[in-house]
Amino acid sequence: QVQLVESGGGLVQAGGSLRLSCAASGSTFSIATMGWYRQAPGKQRELVARIYSGGLTSYADSVKGRFTISRDNAKNTVYLQMNSLKPEDTAVYYCNRFPIPSGYWGQGTQVTVSS
Repeated sequence: QVQLVESGGGLVQAGGSLRLSCAASGSTFSIATMGWYRQAPGKQRELVARIYSGGLTSYADSVKGRFTISRDNAKNTVYLQMNSLKPEDTAVYYCNRFPIPSGYWGQGTQVTVSS
């Protein structure tokens, strides 16, 4: 019923940039609040950004001013532009609904920031 496919991760130097994409299936995408989550090794998964159907956005304090979430409802796609990356941003990044995610998570995309 729900499929989420993340892409765009990679290895980048501190201070660099990456753009992540999330292709989401499901008829409710256009009215759903979507979020980007990340999970670092040994750490709890955390929400880093969310975007409402109308375009309102919210960010975790740790990424505010550096990350930008956006969406294209016609393409069922959510994006995360990440600038000024820091080593502590290293994690696997996932997209899903917020506040209650689908039980079907994608494989995520690995972001590694070297110091």
